[in-house]
Amino acid sequence: MIKVGLTGWGDHPDVYSPTSKKTEKLQDYSGHFPVVELDSTFYAIQPERNIRKWIGETPDGFGFITKAYQGMTGHHRGRLPYESEEEMFDLFRLSIGPMIEAGKLPMVLAQYPPWFDCTKENVGTLRRLRALLEGIDVAVEFRHQSWYSEKYREGTLQFLREQNFIHSVCDEPQAGEGSIPFIPVATRKDKTLVRLHGRNTAGWKADGRDDKKWREVRYLYDYNDDELAGILDGVRKIEEQSDQVYVIFNNNSGGHAAENAKRFMKLAGIDPQGPGGRQLDLFGKEEW
Repeated sequence: MIKVGLTGWGDHPDVYSPTSKKTEKLQDYSGHFPVVELDSTFYAIQPERNIRKWIGETPDGFGFITKAYQGMTGHHRGRLPYESEEEMFDLFRLSIGPMIEAGKLPMVLAQYPPWFDCTKENVGTLRRLRALLEGIDVAVEFRHQSWYSEKYREGTLQFLREQNFIHSVCDEPQAGEGSIPFIPVATRKDKTLVRLHGRNTAGWKADGRDDKKWREVRYLYDYNDDELAGILDGVRKIEEQSDQVYVIFNNNSGGHAAENAKRFMKLAGIDPQGPGGRQLDLFGKEEW
């Protein structure tokens, strides 16, 4: 089974009802897609009230692919606002607990930065993450090409299998060592994650120190039908290896994600509505 969704629910005008309020965006979104990537958890460990609010705003069958807090994956700069690594992980686990109880946490996404290369030390870091998040389904996404080099590729995939990690398969610009190839291989039989970042090579290489400009261009891309068909071929290969394939469109710098996702769903023959029961045709018109 293939489940398609987008990164976040707050920046996809195509999926909102004209009469909806700002506070109703998640309800509208869940009428179109069965899953969303929750990225606010990357910037801060969320208070329980936020998590319970989002759970209550979504129907049964909806899922949140929850991004690991940046301090857990080496992105955070400066001193962490926690007394210890254990405290940070414990608070994160408490935060996502209600999602687990509600059956709305397909996985936690641990996305590592481009400087996290394939070394013995970093393999140890992954082992520690696995121990600290024991009992939780975790997808690992790399951003350094060394993990998929000819020398290490099979070892990387085997390590993910042994540690019971979900493989995050990515479509992204091939822009040197800070990007990874599309490797349609599952490391778990039950679920696999596919994230589509677009193919904007210039934007991918943009200087991240100018955070606002970087976010405006990094994921600026509109997939054409041939590209989506090629991705679907890869997703079908993964589907042969894994019961559920979660496909997340992250190419939203220009607002293309929702329309691209709907086109992909049409190509794949997937019912174009979420558990909330709304549809969106290719021209952005909702059908109620």
